[in-house]
Amino acid sequence: MIVLIVVSFIEILLKHKAIQLNLTQSSYINQRDNLTEKSIVLENKIRELTEKQDDEINIATLNERNRIAREIHDNVGHLLSSSILQIGAIIATTKDENTKHNLELVKNTLNDGMDSIRNSVHDLRDNSIDLYMQLKDLIDNFTFCKAVLNYETNTNFNIKTKYAIISIVKEALSNIIKHSNATEVIISVYEHPKIVQLIILDNGKCNKEIGSTGMGIEGIRQRVNNLKGILNIDNSKGFRIFISFNKEEIA
Repeated sequence: MIVLIVVSFIEILLKHKAIQLNLTQSSYINQRDNLTEKSIVLENKIRELTEKQDDEINIATLNERNRIAREIHDNVGHLLSSSILQIGAIIATTKDENTKHNLELVKNTLNDGMDSIRNSVHDLRDNSIDLYMQLKDLIDNFTFCKAVLNYETNTNFNIKTKYAIISIVKEALSNIIKHSNATEVIISVYEHPKIVQLIILDNGKCNKEIGSTGMGIEGIRQRVNNLKGILNIDNSKGFRIFISFNKEEIA
């Protein structure tokens, strides 16, 4: 009888220890999963902050370039224009052919300088950033799967929109590499009477629960919201991102 009681006690004790061990293991697994999740969230936040900082630096740089371009155009350009007009007036009243010839040479040199300034100012301005070429470069350098670009718009996007679209496409391509088994992605920019659409389609499969909230989508959503655009996501057949921008907000 005593032996039976001892055995029963030991059995109960072992079961209790086993339960405690299971609880400890479960707690450890939960803590590990929480730490992993927090680590992923932190990495995403760091990446988003880095991208945001890069965008701000790029925009600040372009703003400074535009300021310099305006100063060159307004100050140096004005002085050259005045000099050209003054020399033209002097040429018109000069009778000595040799002097007139020399003045013509000076005038031509000033005209060449004026053209050079115009070209430099043009290169410094926002439109020196070719959105089509930037997107084409992204597509050409994307080797994960086949990539196609359809660019059908003549909209003169402002600099903020250009960088937002470039960042959105970069994020989408990064998501495909990380989370999709796609064999093809199609990026399209279409112009309509009042809106411009950015559509990103791939034929891969991804976790539907992740699709609308994770995978960098929040970063894309934030960029779209900053431009007062509309974002729609469909992951029923592949992964599809539909973005619409009002032309008044992006041009």
